[in-house]
Amino acid sequence: MTLIIDCHGHYTTAPEPHQEFRKQQLAHFEDPTLPPPTPVNISDDEIRDSLEKNQLRLLREREADMTIFSPRASAMAHHQGDEQVSIAWTRACNDLIKRCVDLYPDQFIGVCQLPQSPGQSLKAPVEELERCVTELGFVGCNLNPDPSGGHWTSNPLTDKYWYPMFEKMVELDVPAMIHVSGSCNHNFHATGAHYMNADTTAFMQLLQGDLFKDFPDLRIIIPHGGGAVPYHWGRYRGLADMLGQPRLDEHLMKNVFFDTCVYHQPGINLLFEVIDKKNILFGSEMVGAVRGIDPETGHYFDDTKRYVDALNLSDEDRHAIYEGNARRVYPRLDAALTARGK
Repeated sequence: MTLIIDCHGHYTTAPEPHQEFRKQQLAHFEDPTLPPPTPVNISDDEIRDSLEKNQLRLLREREADMTIFSPRASAMAHHQGDEQVSIAWTRACNDLIKRCVDLYPDQFIGVCQLPQSPGQSLKAPVEELERCVTELGFVGCNLNPDPSGGHWTSNPLTDKYWYPMFEKMVELDVPAMIHVSGSCNHNFHATGAHYMNADTTAFMQLLQGDLFKDFPDLRIIIPHGGGAVPYHWGRYRGLADMLGQPRLDEHLMKNVFFDTCVYHQPGINLLFEVIDKKNILFGSEMVGAVRGIDPETGHYFDDTKRYVDALNLSDEDRHAIYEGNARRVYPRLDAALTARGK
């Protein structure tokens, strides 16, 4: 029996004391005369309540089994505060995810945010990745290619600046999901523009470089269906040719994967028509960027399982999309499931 593994989930419903800690933290950073943030006191019951009414309810209603779960992406806000603020906030977020996983080990497995800070080295993010994987049992990370929050001051992902992170990812055998955070640039709405821009930009950066020659075992997930990439697949094939790069299936698609966080049936149809099924992981980002009900269908926009089910996939392809590809891209997830007899 195929497990339904959602590769893209965020704790968007974290209890209010967690959000209050962040408000106090940033207020103290802006005005050091204000008191520093008080330690967060969140009970297990508060965590259960926040999940049972939301992510867990939807998992059951949509007949899915588990979610690869990470802190709220829009709240990472690497552009706010400084490096020490980011480290403290990141640890608080990741530790809270660990508590969710411990309370519901069959439904959640952790992926960490990283304490990235504009203009800073990757020493702290590498250390946090190692802590989360080796101590907390997490299976991957979210990597922000633009910690500046919409101003794109970082080097491209193919630059050697990023190599310490990629080296640690390969050492730990974990993938990264490319995921920006909130936008402080008023030209770019966070989820409607900045996220899509980042997904598309990351793919083009990878196309222009030769990252996977240096890291042949590195695995990158580009969420939200790959941004504009599947829709403009011919453009990127043509650009690869113009730039003297190998074919995309050789150059990138042994290492790059897309999820199914596309919120209408024609979009999912296009994704599956253009992209090889071995490169697609089921994901929904439920209770995330788009939370409403589609008036044209009467169902939640982010109920992506409905769209995938409507494709009438073969049993082999269905297993790959819902379970097999996730276990292959996230080997530590596969090991955890195997240890439980799944």
